[in-house]
Amino acid sequence: MKRISIIALVLATLLAGCKESSTEGMGPAQQAGKAVDEAGARVQNAVQDQVAKADEAAERAREKAKEAAAQARDNLDRATAKVGEKVEKAGEKMQEAAR
Repeated sequence: MKRISIIALVLATLLAGCKESSTEGMGPAQQAGKAVDEAGARVQNAVQDQVAKADEAAERAREKAKEAAAQARDNLDRATAKVGEKVEKAGEKMQEAAR
């Protein structure tokens, strides 16, 4: 991926040097430099966009993990309550049988 970006940058630079001067007073080297600067800015913007998307995805994953943990906690509380009820009923039956 890095190699493709470098090749594209070099090609853009070469093409910029071969064009007729669209900006008066700028020589081929200046135009090439401008093309390199513009390409670098586009790459930087693309990278920043991808980083922002990755950050958003990570935040969504954290939120889902929190929700899953809360749901698991609720399920465990309900299961514990049911086990407690069953143990209580079993204790009552044992007391009745002992009488």
